[in-house]
Amino acid sequence: MKIATYNVNGINGRLPVLLRWLEEAQPDVVCLQELKAPQQRFPIKEINAAGYNAIWNGQKSWNGVAILAKDLEITEVQRSLPGDPEDIQSRYIEAIINQTVICCLYLPNGNPYPGPKFDYKIAWIKRLKKRINQLIKMDLPAVVIGDFNIIPTASDVYKSERWEDNALYRKEVKTAYKQILKKGWTDAIRTLYPEETIYTFWDYLYNSYSRNAGMRLDHILLSPYLAGNLKSGGVDKHVRGWEKSSDHAPVWIILD
Repeated sequence: MKIATYNVNGINGRLPVLLRWLEEAQPDVVCLQELKAPQQRFPIKEINAAGYNAIWNGQKSWNGVAILAKDLEITEVQRSLPGDPEDIQSRYIEAIINQTVICCLYLPNGNPYPGPKFDYKIAWIKRLKKRINQLIKMDLPAVVIGDFNIIPTASDVYKSERWEDNALYRKEVKTAYKQILKKGWTDAIRTLYPEETIYTFWDYLYNSYSRNAGMRLDHILLSPYLAGNLKSGGVDKHVRGWEKSSDHAPVWIILD
Protein backbone atom coordinates (compact mmCIF):
# COMPACT_ATOMS: atom_id res chain seq x y z
CA MET A 1 0.00 0.00 0.00
CA LYS A 2 1.37 3.40 -1.01
CA ILE A 3 0.53 6.11 1.53
CA ALA A 4 1.31 9.78 0.96
CA THR A 5 0.94 13.18 2.56
CA TYR A 6 0.69 16.49 0.72
CA ASN A 7 0.14 19.97 2.07
CA VAL A 8 -1.63 21.38 -0.97
CA ASN A 9 -1.73 24.99 0.28
CA GLY A 10 -5.19 25.65 -1.19
CA ILE A 11 -6.92 22.72 -2.81
CA ASN A 12 -9.06 24.63 -5.30
CA GLY A 13 -6.36 26.99 -6.48
CA ARG A 14 -3.90 24.12 -6.89
CA LEU A 15 -6.32 21.40 -7.97
CA PRO A 16 -4.65 20.89 -11.40
CA VAL A 17 -1.33 20.25 -9.63
CA LEU A 18 -2.94 17.78 -7.21
CA LEU A 19 -4.72 15.88 -9.98
CA ARG A 20 -1.57 15.77 -12.09
CA TRP A 21 0.39 14.34 -9.18
CA LEU A 22 -2.31 11.78 -8.33
CA GLU A 23 -2.25 10.55 -11.92
CA GLU A 24 1.53 10.35 -11.93
CA ALA A 25 2.16 8.87 -8.46
CA GLN A 26 -0.93 6.64 -8.07
CA PRO A 27 -0.94 6.54 -4.25
CA ASP A 28 -3.47 4.30 -2.56
CA VAL A 29 -4.03 6.64 0.40
CA VAL A 30 -3.39 10.40 0.48
CA CYS A 31 -3.56 12.76 3.43
CA LEU A 32 -4.01 16.42 2.51
CA GLN A 33 -3.52 19.54 4.61
CA GLU A 34 -4.25 23.25 4.25
CA LEU A 35 -7.33 22.80 2.10
CA LYS A 36 -8.17 26.47 2.67
CA ALA A 37 -11.75 25.80 1.61
CA PRO A 38 -15.04 25.50 3.50
CA GLN A 39 -16.66 22.08 3.70
CA GLN A 40 -19.03 22.62 0.77
CA ARG A 41 -16.25 23.79 -1.57
CA PHE A 42 -14.14 20.65 -1.42
CA PRO A 43 -13.81 19.45 -5.06
CA ILE A 44 -15.26 16.02 -4.46
CA LYS A 45 -16.47 15.56 -8.06
CA GLU A 46 -12.97 16.03 -9.44
CA ILE A 47 -11.46 13.84 -6.73
CA ASN A 48 -13.98 11.08 -7.47
CA ALA A 49 -13.30 11.41 -11.19
CA ALA A 50 -9.61 10.81 -10.45
CA GLY A 51 -10.61 7.50 -8.83
CA TYR A 52 -10.56 8.47 -5.15
CA ASN A 53 -13.03 8.34 -2.30
CA ALA A 54 -12.61 11.08 0.30
CA ILE A 55 -13.50 12.32 3.73
CA TRP A 56 -12.61 15.87 4.70
CA ASN A 57 -13.07 18.61 7.24
CA GLY A 58 -12.91 21.97 5.50
CA GLN A 59 -12.43 25.41 6.95
CA LYS A 60 -12.76 28.82 5.38
CA SER A 61 -9.50 30.61 4.52
CA TRP A 62 -7.12 28.42 6.52
CA ASN A 63 -6.52 24.89 7.75
CA GLY A 64 -8.59 21.94 6.51
CA VAL A 65 -7.60 18.28 6.25
CA ALA A 66 -8.69 15.35 4.08
CA ILE A 67 -8.03 11.67 3.50
CA LEU A 68 -8.33 10.16 0.02
CA ALA A 69 -8.35 6.46 -0.85
CA LYS A 70 -8.22 4.75 -4.22
CA ASP A 71 -10.45 1.66 -4.49
CA LEU A 72 -10.47 1.34 -0.69
CA GLU A 73 -13.25 1.96 1.82
CA ILE A 74 -12.76 4.81 4.29
CA THR A 75 -14.29 4.46 7.74
CA GLU A 76 -14.16 7.77 9.58
CA VAL A 77 -13.18 7.56 13.25
CA GLN A 78 -13.11 11.23 14.24
CA ARG A 79 -12.54 14.64 12.68
CA SER A 80 -11.02 16.52 15.57
CA LEU A 81 -8.20 15.84 17.98
CA PRO A 82 -9.61 14.82 21.37
CA GLY A 83 -8.87 16.84 24.47
CA ASP A 84 -10.23 20.33 23.83
CA PRO A 85 -13.90 20.64 22.80
CA GLU A 86 -13.45 24.40 22.30
CA ASP A 87 -10.79 23.94 19.62
CA ILE A 88 -12.59 24.54 16.32
CA GLN A 89 -9.55 24.61 14.04
CA SER A 90 -9.68 21.90 11.37
CA ARG A 91 -6.32 20.20 11.87
CA TYR A 92 -6.99 16.49 12.43
CA ILE A 93 -8.99 13.71 10.85
CA GLU A 94 -8.72 10.00 11.59
CA ALA A 95 -9.98 6.99 9.66
CA ILE A 96 -9.55 3.26 9.17
CA ILE A 97 -8.47 2.13 5.70
CA ASN A 98 -7.53 -1.43 4.86
CA GLN A 99 -7.52 -2.27 8.60
CA THR A 100 -4.99 0.50 9.27
CA VAL A 101 -5.62 3.60 11.39
CA ILE A 102 -4.71 6.72 9.41
CA CYS A 103 -4.24 9.88 11.48
CA CYS A 104 -3.95 12.90 9.17
CA LEU A 105 -2.79 16.06 10.88
CA TYR A 106 -1.88 19.68 10.27
CA LEU A 107 -0.04 20.63 13.43
CA PRO A 108 -0.09 24.35 14.35
CA ASN A 109 2.80 26.49 13.14
CA GLY A 110 3.18 28.27 16.46
CA ASN A 111 4.81 31.49 15.29
CA PRO A 112 5.49 34.05 16.53
CA TYR A 113 7.45 32.70 19.48
CA PRO A 114 6.83 33.41 22.29
CA GLY A 115 3.12 34.01 22.35
CA PRO A 116 -0.36 32.46 22.40
CA LYS A 117 0.11 30.71 19.05
CA PHE A 118 3.14 28.88 20.38
CA ASP A 119 1.27 27.99 23.57
CA TYR A 120 -1.55 26.57 21.43
CA LYS A 121 0.99 24.51 19.48
CA ILE A 122 2.46 22.99 22.64
CA ALA A 123 -1.01 22.20 24.01
CA TRP A 124 -1.97 20.62 20.67
CA ILE A 125 1.14 18.43 20.70
CA LYS A 126 0.27 17.22 24.21
CA ARG A 127 -3.18 16.21 23.00
CA LEU A 128 -1.68 14.46 19.98
CA LYS A 129 0.76 12.51 22.16
CA LYS A 130 -2.09 11.31 24.33
CA ARG A 131 -4.11 10.09 21.35
CA ILE A 132 -1.32 8.33 19.50
CA ASN A 133 0.02 6.74 22.68
CA GLN A 134 -3.41 5.13 23.00
CA LEU A 135 -2.87 3.56 19.58
CA ILE A 136 0.51 2.21 20.73
CA LYS A 137 -1.08 0.67 23.82
CA MET A 138 -3.78 -0.95 21.68
CA ASP A 139 -1.07 -2.42 19.43
CA LEU A 140 -2.81 -1.28 16.27
CA PRO A 141 -1.45 -0.84 12.75
CA ALA A 142 -1.40 2.95 12.62
CA VAL A 143 0.11 5.77 10.58
CA VAL A 144 0.41 9.32 11.91
CA ILE A 145 0.99 11.48 8.88
CA GLY A 146 0.92 15.06 7.69
CA ASP A 147 2.44 18.49 8.09
CA PHE A 148 3.87 18.48 11.61
CA ASN A 149 5.36 21.97 11.41
CA ILE A 150 8.29 20.50 13.33
CA ILE A 151 11.91 20.45 12.16
CA PRO A 152 13.20 17.45 14.14
CA THR A 153 16.97 18.00 13.93
CA ALA A 154 19.63 20.31 12.52
CA SER A 155 20.00 18.02 9.51
CA ASP A 156 16.36 18.71 8.60
CA VAL A 157 16.78 22.40 7.76
CA TYR A 158 19.05 24.60 5.71
CA LYS A 159 21.35 26.63 8.01
CA SER A 160 19.78 25.47 11.25
CA GLU A 161 21.51 28.19 13.31
CA ARG A 162 19.06 30.71 11.87
CA TRP A 163 16.05 28.88 13.27
CA GLU A 164 16.75 28.58 16.99
CA ASP A 165 13.92 30.92 18.04
CA ASN A 166 11.45 29.84 15.39
CA ALA A 167 8.45 27.84 16.61
CA LEU A 168 9.20 25.15 14.02
CA TYR A 169 12.58 24.45 15.61
CA ARG A 170 12.25 25.45 19.24
CA LYS A 171 13.73 22.98 21.70
CA GLU A 172 10.28 22.34 23.18
CA VAL A 173 8.89 20.97 19.92
CA LYS A 174 12.05 19.03 19.05
CA THR A 175 11.92 17.42 22.49
CA ALA A 176 8.26 16.54 22.03
CA TYR A 177 9.03 14.91 18.67
CA LYS A 178 11.81 12.85 20.25
CA GLN A 179 9.45 11.76 23.00
CA ILE A 180 6.95 10.56 20.40
CA LEU A 181 9.63 8.45 18.72
CA LYS A 182 10.78 7.03 22.07
CA LYS A 183 7.25 5.75 22.65
CA GLY A 184 7.75 3.46 19.65
CA TRP A 185 6.82 5.49 16.58
CA THR A 186 9.13 5.18 13.56
CA ASP A 187 9.99 8.23 11.44
CA ALA A 188 9.69 6.40 8.11
CA ILE A 189 11.61 8.79 5.84
CA ARG A 190 14.50 9.32 8.24
CA THR A 191 14.69 5.55 8.81
CA LEU A 192 14.99 4.98 5.07
CA TYR A 193 17.47 7.82 4.58
CA PRO A 194 19.42 8.22 7.83
CA GLU A 195 22.22 10.40 6.45
CA GLU A 196 20.74 12.20 3.43
CA THR A 197 19.65 15.82 3.26
CA ILE A 198 15.91 15.56 2.73
CA TYR A 199 13.51 18.49 2.65
CA THR A 200 9.76 18.62 2.06
CA PHE A 201 9.17 22.40 2.08
CA TRP A 202 10.79 25.29 0.22
CA ASP A 203 9.66 28.88 0.74
CA TYR A 204 8.50 30.87 -2.27
CA LEU A 205 11.02 33.60 -1.36
CA TYR A 206 14.75 33.94 -2.02
CA ASN A 207 14.87 31.22 -4.71
CA SER A 208 14.68 28.68 -1.90
CA TYR A 209 13.70 25.79 -4.14
CA SER A 210 16.41 26.33 -6.74
CA ARG A 211 19.01 26.66 -3.96
CA ASN A 212 17.55 23.68 -2.08
CA ALA A 213 17.27 25.88 1.00
CA GLY A 214 14.43 23.93 2.55
CA MET A 215 13.26 22.09 5.61
CA ARG A 216 11.64 18.76 6.50
CA LEU A 217 8.23 19.46 8.00
CA ASP A 218 6.07 16.65 6.58
CA HIS A 219 6.46 13.35 8.38
CA ILE A 220 5.11 9.82 8.28
CA LEU A 221 5.23 7.94 11.58
CA LEU A 222 4.56 4.21 11.84
CA SER A 223 3.37 2.34 14.92
CA PRO A 224 5.46 -0.66 16.06
CA TYR A 225 2.86 -2.92 14.46
CA LEU A 226 3.76 -1.53 11.01
CA ALA A 227 7.42 -0.57 11.34
CA GLY A 228 8.64 -3.88 9.94
CA ASN A 229 6.42 -3.46 6.87
CA LEU A 230 8.21 -0.36 5.60
CA LYS A 231 9.50 -1.14 2.11
CA SER A 232 10.40 2.19 0.50
CA GLY A 233 9.57 5.87 0.45
CA GLY A 234 10.61 9.29 -0.70
CA VAL A 235 9.78 12.90 -1.48
CA ASP A 236 8.41 13.89 -4.88
CA LYS A 237 10.57 17.00 -4.89
CA HIS A 238 10.02 17.70 -8.58
CA VAL A 239 6.35 18.50 -7.91
CA ARG A 240 7.45 21.58 -5.97
CA GLY A 241 8.95 22.86 -9.23
CA TRP A 242 5.69 22.64 -11.18
CA GLU A 243 3.91 25.86 -12.09
CA LYS A 244 1.58 27.14 -9.34
CA SER A 245 2.64 24.32 -7.03
CA SER A 246 2.39 24.27 -3.25
CA ASP A 247 5.46 25.23 -1.23
CA HIS A 248 5.40 21.64 0.08
CA ALA A 249 6.19 18.49 -1.91
CA PRO A 250 4.35 15.18 -1.55
CA VAL A 251 5.95 12.60 0.76
CA TRP A 252 5.18 8.90 0.41
CA ILE A 253 5.97 5.41 1.67
CA ILE A 254 5.16 1.89 0.54
CA LEU A 255 4.18 -0.75 3.08
CA ASP A 256 4.22 -4.48 2.44
